[in-house]
Amino acid sequence: MAGSQGHAKQSMTLVFRRTGQRRYAVEAHRPGLPVLEMNPAPGYDPLMPHDLMHLVVEAQLGLTRAVFGQLASGGDAGTFHLFVKSDQGSRETARAGKRVKARGRKLLRDGRDECLQSERATYICWQEWLGRSSSSEQRTLSQKMAKQAREVRDTASATELRSLDQRKLDEICKHLDQLSSHWFSLSVGQSLAVAWPDLSIIDEPSCESCKS
Repeated sequence: MAGSQGHAKQSMTLVFRRTGQRRYAVEAHRPGLPVLEMNPAPGYDPLMPHDLMHLVVEAQLGLTRAVFGQLASGGDAGTFHLFVKSDQGSRETARAGKRVKARGRKLLRDGRDECLQSERATYICWQEWLGRSSSSEQRTLSQKMAKQAREVRDTASATELRSLDQRKLDEICKHLDQLSSHWFSLSVGQSLAVAWPDLSIIDEPSCESCKS
């Protein structure tokens, strides 16, 4: 079930950075809050890294207590860590880290159901998106995923399945196409910055602008 619209309006910028040939990191830049990072991030893919797909699905479904909604609300989603700036003292870092962890634990408890929904929806959308590809290799992979996608659908509630109607799948796949084309063109060291929750591609925030 989608969360409240009040939380959905909290904005942030997610920076997806290629850090190696098969490695990437994600930074969460949040107004008035410490910058967080996950480095390395799981599920590297040259077309669509795992967490970028999660970002699209959660934003499009209005999930405000799953991974990225928790980040926007001041948590760490259990997997992000404080981005430590070179001029930041150890005591200041420790205090900020404790605040983030405390907020993160509460949001993780509150967001358990939406995190599970996000995992289900992301797999369904991944299989659907690959099936629409012009690449025969990607379509073949989609076919191999079809059985598990059906099993995932069987575990989803009727409300979840209604939220993933054809119109919504079309919208999600459109965003995935757009972001994938930008991600695929990046060289090691380059990055893609995406706004939450509208998924627009923006200029990467500077470290100076993200001081809390």
